[in-house]
Amino acid sequence: MQGTDLILREEEHRQITRLADRLLRESNAEFVALIDRNGQPISWSGGKEGLDKTALASLAAGNVAATEGLARMIGEQRFLSMYHEGDRDHVYMSAVGEIAILIVAFNERSSLGLVRLRVRQVTPDMEDVILDVIEKSKRGILGEISDEDIDNLFRDGF
Repeated sequence: MQGTDLILREEEHRQITRLADRLLRESNAEFVALIDRNGQPISWSGGKEGLDKTALASLAAGNVAATEGLARMIGEQRFLSMYHEGDRDHVYMSAVGEIAILIVAFNERSSLGLVRLRVRQVTPDMEDVILDVIEKSKRGILGEISDEDIDNLFRDGF
């Protein structure tokens, strides 16, 4: 979606947040974040004490970009998911369409298998919302205003 800024409306944000909340619950995750590929947060569900969400989103986007470079080096366009395993906490990241990245942080209360399953289940719904956001963003704000709306707006003022 080169050159088009996303315009995320309240209803779409609510839809994404509901999906993130569902994923958080069903995967027993610590938090779920949806970010764009530039590292801008779109939605967060759950949390961790003292977490710098802006820095995490930026680092995750950079990580995905670097990993995509590795993928291209071996002949892949990109990797659809990544997993980072820590001693106690783990992070699973997955592409959502062409512009978003889903981040799921979890610990021993969950498992990689459960997280992957739940991410696979919620991703098509998130992609549908993101595609709707992209389509509406391409039309822009003025795409939602009819000629009649414009006439009514200026009729009273002059």
